[in-house]
Amino acid sequence: MTRPELPLHRRTITVTAYAEAAGEISVEAELSDVRPWAEPSAGVVHRMALAVRVRLADMVVVHADADMRSFPHAECPLITPVFDGLVGLSVAAGYNRAIQERFRGVSGCSHLHELARALGPAVVQAAISANAGLRYAGEQAHDPRSTAGVLNSCHIWAPDGVGLRKLDLGWVPGTGPRPVPPLRTFEGRGPRASGV
Repeated sequence: MTRPELPLHRRTITVTAYAEAAGEISVEAELSDVRPWAEPSAGVVHRMALAVRVRLADMVVVHADADMRSFPHAECPLITPVFDGLVGLSVAAGYNRAIQERFRGVSGCSHLHELARALGPAVVQAAISANAGLRYAGEQAHDPRSTAGVLNSCHIWAPDGVGLRKLDLGWVPGTGPRPVPPLRTFEGRGPRASGV
């Protein structure tokens, strides 16, 4: 099968997170839909952003802002205030169900809904990075076991998975080589020291 050199469509989603003061992080997701074959004035179909600020202690969204930078219809931006409804949601258990109920279909915008879906796991990863950075700097971090969203997220973080077993044996997230060595590397070290 041959294909033309120029793509028909390109969707890009980027997510960037920053540490904020007072134990919070801010995370912005941006979606871009481009038709590379179209004239420049019509090439960018969608360019939208959804930003949240999250309190690390309980993983609750404390601020949300939706922004439509490029959109197909003049009325599209009228829906952005609906996404203020992210405030108060926990990015832990129940997040996906809550955003489905609040923002899916005619209750929202399919593109901003897509960004809200992308934000959940990205916030969890950003929280893990924030805690790893604190530990690396020798500061007090949240217990890695309490990081919302990690448990049951994949086979590593199953209740009996190797992630928790490595933590119990002394592994400190954010340190060491990548990939993290196999479980057998940590066996024999004994339980982790308190405060790690």
